[in-house]
Parts: sequence; C-alpha cells; structure tokens
Amino acid sequence: MKAIDAADNRETAKWDPAFTEQIANTVGPWIKRWYRAEVRNVHNVPAAGGALVVSNHSGGMLTPDVFIFSPAFYKHFGYDRPVYTLGHYGLFIGPLDGLLRRMGVIEASRENAAAALHSGAVVLVFPGGDYDSYRPTLSANTVDFNGRTGYVRTALETGVPIVPTVSIGGQETQLFLTRGNWLARKLGITKARMDILPLSFGFPFGASVIFPPNLPLPAKIVTEVLEPINITERFGKDPDIDEVDAHVRSVMEAALKRLAGQRRFPILG
Repeated sequence: MKAIDAADNRETAKWDPAFTEQIANTVGPWIKRWYRAEVRNVHNVPAAGGALVVSNHSGGMLTPDVFIFSPAFYKHFGYDRPVYTLGHYGLFIGPLDGLLRRMGVIEASRENAAAALHSGAVVLVFPGGDYDSYRPTLSANTVDFNGRTGYVRTALETGVPIVPTVSIGGQETQLFLTRGNWLARKLGITKARMDILPLSFGFPFGASVIFPPNLPLPAKIVTEVLEPINITERFGKDPDIDEVDAHVRSVMEAALKRLAGQRRFPILG
C-alpha cells in the first residue's frame, strides 16, 4: 500500500489537540467516576511509531469505550501524539460530525487508517462494531468480530504492531438479550446495512429494541492493554489472515476470562 501523509489526508488533519484535551478533562472524569473505570497497562502501547489498538466494543449505543481509553492514553503519552478512532460513517451524519472529527474520530476506511498509522499515530479500532457492542450479556467474555479481518490486513500493509485491548463490564450496563440477527433478516432491514436489531432491558424504559436507549447502569469497567503483536515476527512475511485473526481473538478472550475471574459481582465488579 502506498504511504499516505496524514497532512494530506482531510480526515486526520481535522484532529484538534486542544479541543481533545478539553473534552478529556471535562467529560473524561465524569465517565471515569460513573463507571469507576480503570485502564491498565497503557504503557504496552509502543512509545513511538504507528500502532493499531484492536479492542472489543461494549455497552450498546451509549458505549463509553473511547472516553475511557483515550484520556488514559493522553495522560500517559501527552497530546503531541494523536489517537484516532475509526468510526462508522453513520456517526458523522448530523450535528456531531464536526465535534467527532476534532476529537480524532475518523471514518473507517483502509485509506484513513493507513494515513494515520504512517504518520506515527495510534489508531483505535473496534472490528466487531455494533455487532460486538450489542453482544448478549451472557456472552460478554466472547470475542466475535463477525468475520471482519480487515484490521489484520491494515496492520500488515502499514507495518505496525497490533495491540490487543480488552474491556470488561460494559455488557452489565444493561441486560443485553439478543443481537436480533434473525429479526433483522425477517424484516428485511439487512438491505439497509442493518444486520442486527438488538433487544435489551434496562432503566428507565425497560425493554428496548435500540430505541429508546436506556441509561447505562454504573457498572465497573476495566480496560486492559495487552502486549503488542508483531505479525511478521510471529507468523512470517506471508501470514494467513484468518490464523492471525484467530490468534488475536484468542489472546483477547483469554484476557477477558481472566478479568472476569477477578470480578465478584455483576455491576459492582
């Protein structure tokens, strides 16, 4: 893949470090206090150069993942080095468009990710997207990216390590019952790029099929950054993409189960 300079990429150029710091210092403490959030081992992100942080996604529509990870990252590394988050194009429809881009949220594409990584930035990606964030609470410790392996190709083509990261507790912010894949297919909405129609139960609306979104319970959330994986060192110069993906997910799942074993009670942690 041809190297892309972040300065020539309209997406990455919109990151505003001062604005990002302001958000981290105002919203970050509220999120941290509400979820009693911990971010462990952020030093596992390489100190220099591009890195692809690959994480599970939790909490449904009101996922706190980015607001938990990013402030901890900036506290450790400072605001001279951006962390870009790959987001679904639907996030940029509406009034939040400009705000998200200033915070470093960029539309998910191989080109945008490459531009950021080649510039030496860190890119945070949730390969499972909504499919992952709406996984049933009873399957909270299963890592399933719904067959999406593009993150492996991006890491290979840009020559950066994958930094597996896991978060636990988000699926306890309400009771996620089903992704509703079958219902989405039955209603034919998969043609509109909606392959799930999740059903959850929470406060204050009780049962919810996406809308109205219930308020998240203050479940304790722990995020842990795992050791980087250099793909070519471990799998060779021409690795099997599916094999790499399976390894990354297995490492993440083992960490999730370890963290689950440290929790005594749901929500309380």
